[in-house]
Amino acid sequence: MADDRPAAAKPGNGPSPEEGPGAGAVREVLAALPGSVVFLRPRFATGGWVVDFRLEGASPEAVDIAGRQGAELLGLSVVDAYPGVEGSDLWRGYLDVLAGGEPFEGEVAYEESAAGVPYRSRYRVRAARCLDGLVVSFTRLDSGEREQHRLTLMQSLGRMGWVDRDLVRGRIVWSDEVYSIFGRDPAQGPVPLEDLAAYATDEDRPVMEQAVRVLLKAGEPLDRTFRIRLPGQQVRHVRIVAETENDALGRPVHVHGLFQDLSAAKQAEQQLLEQKRSALAQQSQLAAERDLAARLQDTLLPLPQQQLNLAGLTVDVAYLPVQEGLKLGGDWYSAVELPDGNALLVVGDVAGHGLDAVATMAQLRFTAKGMAITGTPLPEILANLNTLLLHTSDRQLHTATMIMAAYESDTSHLTWVRAGHLPPLLVRDGHARFLPAPSGILLGAAQDPHFEASTVDLQPGDHLLLYTDGLIEQPGESIDQGMARLLATVQATDLAAPQALDRLIPTLVSPHARRDDICALHLTR
Repeated sequence: MADDRPAAAKPGNGPSPEEGPGAGAVREVLAALPGSVVFLRPRFATGGWVVDFRLEGASPEAVDIAGRQGAELLGLSVVDAYPGVEGSDLWRGYLDVLAGGEPFEGEVAYEESAAGVPYRSRYRVRAARCLDGLVVSFTRLDSGEREQHRLTLMQSLGRMGWVDRDLVRGRIVWSDEVYSIFGRDPAQGPVPLEDLAAYATDEDRPVMEQAVRVLLKAGEPLDRTFRIRLPGQQVRHVRIVAETENDALGRPVHVHGLFQDLSAAKQAEQQLLEQKRSALAQQSQLAAERDLAARLQDTLLPLPQQQLNLAGLTVDVAYLPVQEGLKLGGDWYSAVELPDGNALLVVGDVAGHGLDAVATMAQLRFTAKGMAITGTPLPEILANLNTLLLHTSDRQLHTATMIMAAYESDTSHLTWVRAGHLPPLLVRDGHARFLPAPSGILLGAAQDPHFEASTVDLQPGDHLLLYTDGLIEQPGESIDQGMARLLATVQATDLAAPQALDRLIPTLVSPHARRDDICALHLTR
């Protein structure tokens, strides 16, 4: 990008032929001065009045509003470089000084319309006559004020303030934020370090007294968090960081410190701690519940896989609970020989998971078995189980589906009832079909449900499969699709082979994709 400044204003350029007498000597003097100081030489019109000022000297640290510094200022025209100055109070002050008046001092505002330069700035300016020109020193005020504003804002956002203590003269200064932290009116002035412990809580007061004592006497740095009690009994957690400046003998003469209100952080930390404790307690409770439910399941259904011989039937059992976390399900089975020599065969599925589902399953299993032993007809058993679920204390969890069958060894009759459960699958002479289902809704759904019984004669070589819905359910698949898949899979499986269920179940349900318990009874005559 081209530099369009005058040649004399560019870095590295020396004095120009337009300079007045003594400019070189003035520059040598300015080169040794700190801060922003410039030498201005007036330029006159034909009539003798001042029309401009030329910068013929500048201290190394002099910086104008556009960021030009030191030698970069040499040769600049005031009117051209700072068009807002001509005709201003500052301009009139310059003219008065040139006319023989006293030095000009004051705060001036400068408005600039050039692109990329702040619109308005404030300066403290002093101008005095030198040779036939002016020596002008200036300090920009608004930049320091902006820095102070930023510092104040950071202290407020960080809830942090500073303190300075002169131990020799006894003077102490607090920033505004420290007064806010201690809830103290600035009109009351700061509190000496020796008296800070009066704000501490009873538990922290002795520790604070000792820490301040060691700081002031031995110069040992302090970095600790104390609890202070404000008017109104509010307690704040305040971190105090302080260090000393020592004299030649190592004695503390000055203390610099920071105070930071950590109350919000401590409150958040306490809340997180309480949430963690609550989560741990909940995890412990859930783990205990899961362990209890698992133990209860193991007690009720001790053998996940077994083969039984009941009333002339061979019964293969497969029970595969998910048992992930607290997802202990309510699938269950019962396969027992009754006192009259017949067999009772049941599979059921209680809605829900966890301890409630397992407890409900226990009620159904033992109640059904007890009534079957007494000779109660199967439809009546289901009606009684329905009444049992309706009178439990927690209504929404106690619904269940169920298949119950009684096999008579003398007649080979299998009488069965259902309560909203999937129908048994019969395989005869290599052909698989679902048995027509008698009426019967799920248990716990209605006050007076109607249950019917159905009978099938089992022939030698028949296979009958009783199962829960975990055997056929897959994500994105309807129940009808699942049953059709079960029918086709069973049709293609040799159920007469040993451990047929062990091959059938993985074919239907992937062990990694299984989401529900599986319970299945395979009956063979």
